[in-house]
Amino acid sequence: MDKKKMAVPLVCHGHSRPVVDLFYSPVTPDGFFLISASKDASPMLRNGETGDWIGTFGGHKGAVWSCCLDTNALRAASGSADFSAKVWDAITGNELHSFEHKHIVRACAFSEDTHLLLTGGIEKILRAFDLNRPDAPPREIDKSPGSIRTVAWLHSDQTILSSCTDIGGVRLWDVRSGKIVQTLETKSPVTSAEVSQDGRYITTADGSSVKFWDANHFGLVKSYNMPCTVESASLEPKDGNKFVAGGEDMWVHVLDFHTGIEIACNKGHHGPVHCVRFSPGGESYASGSEDGTIRIWQMGPTATDDNEPYSTNGPTGKAKVGVNEVAQEIEGFHITKDGPSEKSTVT
Repeated sequence: MDKKKMAVPLVCHGHSRPVVDLFYSPVTPDGFFLISASKDASPMLRNGETGDWIGTFGGHKGAVWSCCLDTNALRAASGSADFSAKVWDAITGNELHSFEHKHIVRACAFSEDTHLLLTGGIEKILRAFDLNRPDAPPREIDKSPGSIRTVAWLHSDQTILSSCTDIGGVRLWDVRSGKIVQTLETKSPVTSAEVSQDGRYITTADGSSVKFWDANHFGLVKSYNMPCTVESASLEPKDGNKFVAGGEDMWVHVLDFHTGIEIACNKGHHGPVHCVRFSPGGESYASGSEDGTIRIWQMGPTATDDNEPYSTNGPTGKAKVGVNEVAQEIEGFHITKDGPSEKSTVT
């Protein structure tokens, strides 16, 4: 692999602590967007194609473990160690709702119809908040066997997926009955679970294994062992012929879905890779790391022997801002002509 030309990623700076979650929106009339969660307590929104910084959601007082955008990329959500999940206006950056919990929130996900926000965390309780009635008590499912690490919706919001921090397996819950209808067995705790764009597969990472499951019949389709402990994996959404995986070895691996053979190995992060996600069109994928950076890698043939990555933030390390480059300060959403302001370290 060392003899291959090295891909040059777009490097997105701005976070002052490790990046622990990434989420791409679907393609919208305004393009597609990338939101990132970090231990610096400040989720960031970016242009999904260029990586250019759009804004920072300010308001959390603890590490942000999870983030997502709704189907139309009009609202964002984040789950935090400050015992809250927040919903934001993704256009203005304003905080719309703050849902208080009794412990750390590790995961959140908008329903496909955008009406519900699902959360999970240390409490071992799945909660579905009705965003049309934000003051109403959430629907609660309190039978999770362990602290919740990941959550997702599937089957047109009829099924909930969850995995645990401390025990293996992925549990599939029937929304109406609140009961587990299927468990996908894994040896190690599942640190990443992604439902494919076409709804056919569930991609999981556990230990040093990446698995692909039939999302409708729940059988194991493929299982590949990686050369290191893997924290995250993502399936290419268009053709489904490739997948990416990242973990402790600090590299981002691109592999053939059908054979498991490594196609490329992208080096550049200076710490473990905590999350990888494909863009909605499959033309690029993003990785987030312990080193505090997001790197966006192109799937195309573009490669170079120069190991210096291109930074979307320019030579000054400051994020580019939109067309008008006007300074504006919106409550909770900080945009200046010089890019995101420095954030204090939050533990």
